[in-house]
Amino acid sequence: MTHGIENKVVVITGGSSGLGAETARHLVRAGAKVILGARRLDRLQALAKELGLGAESFVQTDVTDYAQVHALVARAIATHGRIDVMLNNAGVMPLSPLEMLRVDEWDQTIDVNIKGVLYGIAAALPYMKAQKSGQFINVSSVAGHVVSAGGVVYSASKFAVRAISEGLRKEVKPYNIRSTLLSPGAVDTELPASTKAEGMAQAMQAFYAHNAIPADSFARCALFAMSQPDAVDINEILFRPTRQEF
Repeated sequence: MTHGIENKVVVITGGSSGLGAETARHLVRAGAKVILGARRLDRLQALAKELGLGAESFVQTDVTDYAQVHALVARAIATHGRIDVMLNNAGVMPLSPLEMLRVDEWDQTIDVNIKGVLYGIAAALPYMKAQKSGQFINVSSVAGHVVSAGGVVYSASKFAVRAISEGLRKEVKPYNIRSTLLSPGAVDTELPASTKAEGMAQAMQAFYAHNAIPADSFARCALFAMSQPDAVDINEILFRPTRQEF
């Protein structure tokens, strides 16, 4: 699974915890060169220390700010001279019924889950075009395939990521760039903590406590997609805990 990973330069948003951090651990063990971006600088510093990486390996990054995402990718170019994989992983999941009118959370979901992915593409695509190689890995969700009551805006954002990834796949063929979509079900991360609405928060915590599988399940899927020969483009992986019905 890790064949072909060594020396790949991988940029990860949302890289300070959860899926991003666990993927970084797997990548470093496989010999990849990782550049991490996230809002929480202290968490980035701690993870870099854990992985034996230097200060050049992370950049404090809010994916709702294009300039910061561009600076993250620019760090990879300045440090390693290229970018092989852009993992657009940062995301939030503030679930609530529409009738609650939690408009600020809707805005946050759109800014992080949709614009954050677009900004990651915008930052990395010019370099990948020039290289005539590269891979985007965008993170959707089971909720990007199935809509549930209380999850409308979140699902809409993850359906959007699916559309963006498929359109990207078609557009970048002339440049030998690959596009992969990962759609996880309940995986053990901090994501459920972003649901604050009364009733929904408790339900999500209980759902994840009962169903969630370890974050390394996501990391193994990401490395599988990255490890394929250049002629193989893994376009989508949809996975759930075996016991998860939704």
